[in-house]
Amino acid sequence: MYAIITGASSGIGKEIAFELAKREINLVLVARRTDLLEQLKKEIESTYQVKVVVKSLDLSNKENCFLLHKETLQYYPEIFINNAGFGKVGFFSDVPLEIELSMIDLNIQAVHILTKLYSQTMEKGIILNVSSMAAFLSTPFLSTYAATKAYVLHLSEAVNYELKKQNKDVRVLTLCPGPVATEFGKVAEATMSLKGMTAKRCASIAVKGIFKKKRIIIPGAQMKLIHFLVKIIPTSLILAISYRIQNQKKMK
Repeated sequence: MYAIITGASSGIGKEIAFELAKREINLVLVARRTDLLEQLKKEIESTYQVKVVVKSLDLSNKENCFLLHKETLQYYPEIFINNAGFGKVGFFSDVPLEIELSMIDLNIQAVHILTKLYSQTMEKGIILNVSSMAAFLSTPFLSTYAATKAYVLHLSEAVNYELKKQNKDVRVLTLCPGPVATEFGKVAEATMSLKGMTAKRCASIAVKGIFKKKRIIIPGAQMKLIHFLVKIIPTSLILAISYRIQNQKKMK
């Protein structure tokens, strides 16, 4: 069996690769940084009895999404992890438009294309789309990022339901982590105001959720509580709380 992981060179994607390798699942690792992918391939293959294929692709370019799909059909993947994505902290009026458009291309366009293609060609298996707790609430200072993750959540939920109704043996699950100790803060140019869960723990919970076919995977009791609270707290209060939390992030 093969699993494909995008954004595999670091963070959650990297740790999911190790979790799946432990289960003797072969891997196709996708990211832009070839050197990190090759290093990860060497580490995994020297530790586990699995095959690792690396694909150095920038998925914000939609043509690379189609290329990835075409080049991986031969592996008949049964797990696809849509993990590639990034955020940018700042006032909506201040964040450069080109950064936001690039974010939309990767966080939405790539996820949409890959979910579409693999849901059409997989005979059975799981697509895990990585969203965020930000998908459940409008988030000042992360307005575009939160909006992209809301798109991922709602797309995944709807497609998963459709596949059930079509009696297809493919499920689209959604991972919604809170703060995770990854490169996100560095890329977003912010210092995290809340202590993040380790990427390893998040990945472990994610992989367990995959094999249990959990519709929405929310890692950690604290995040589950927040998920419950945002359903009952007025939006005006959520915005005020979110603004205060995000404002504590030190901008570089």
